[in-house]
Amino acid sequence: MSKRVLTFTDRGIYCPAGDFYIDPWRPVDRALITHGHADHARPGHRAYLATTGALPVIRHRLGEINAEEIAYGAARMIGGARVSFHPAGHLPGSAQIRVEVGGQVWVASGDYKTAADGLSEPFEPVPCHAFITECTFGLPVFTWPSQDTVAAQINTWWADNAAQGRASLLGAYSLGKAQRLLSLLEPQGPILTHGAVEATNAILRAQGYPLPATIPVTPDTEVKAHKGALVLAPPSAFGSAWARRFGPAATGFASGWMRLRGIRRRRAMDRGFVISDHADWPGLHQAIKATGAEKIYVTHGYTDIFSRWLKTQGYDAEIVPTEFGGEEEPS
Repeated sequence: MSKRVLTFTDRGIYCPAGDFYIDPWRPVDRALITHGHADHARPGHRAYLATTGALPVIRHRLGEINAEEIAYGAARMIGGARVSFHPAGHLPGSAQIRVEVGGQVWVASGDYKTAADGLSEPFEPVPCHAFITECTFGLPVFTWPSQDTVAAQINTWWADNAAQGRASLLGAYSLGKAQRLLSLLEPQGPILTHGAVEATNAILRAQGYPLPATIPVTPDTEVKAHKGALVLAPPSAFGSAWARRFGPAATGFASGWMRLRGIRRRRAMDRGFVISDHADWPGLHQAIKATGAEKIYVTHGYTDIFSRWLKTQGYDAEIVPTEFGGEEEPS
């Protein structure tokens, strides 16, 4: 392959031709951001560029920042690099970033999933010469059931708990996963939300994303007036005084990590629901193959195993150390 379009530095993924970084983890002058999760959208950069769908949440989380928005598919010249953002399917507004320099096309995928969820903009394969891919769930054991199957499990669990007079306390990451779950719930009772979840709900509703009605839990909320409710909260709220307000509630956790029994036991939840906003093992293969890329750079996840497997399939694969996490709260 000819000269690298993107390089890997101690600040993040860097484009020399455009003098910008993609999802940098240390302060830089110009940052292109794939989505609003805190391991990808960090404070301290002089200027930000993100999709129209992602930027409102990023502003909410980072406060006053110098930021521009860009529509999916719109090309922009930044220095000597031609840049465009394309749907990643990870959560609403999330993007892969295509960078073209001198006829060479590289794609930094950020986090992504290939299965459409009905809320996020569906993943769009982007042909390229080099593809930078996550592999958070880069093991064969991580194969997701269909979304319809998981939706039926959650709705049945909620109905059974409500019939016993218990609330259903469901843990999910407050940006992306919580809203995806909301879109899957059948209207069978009140849906209560933690403040972190509700703040994101309000931003996405204002952007036109369809979400059902929810009741934010405040210090004044009479939780006993909402018997049999489903309560959606980040996992960090479990075991807290906030969660104890709901009495002996049934507890569940929605995450790709629920595929592993050991993690299910350690989370000490009544139920685990296997659903993730990252690609599973087949999805990773599907995405990589669709790019037609000659070179694959593997980041955050089961990098050793996944890169070795790619090499057995004929890919030129290389591990790239980054400071991205799979999730701040497991997804």
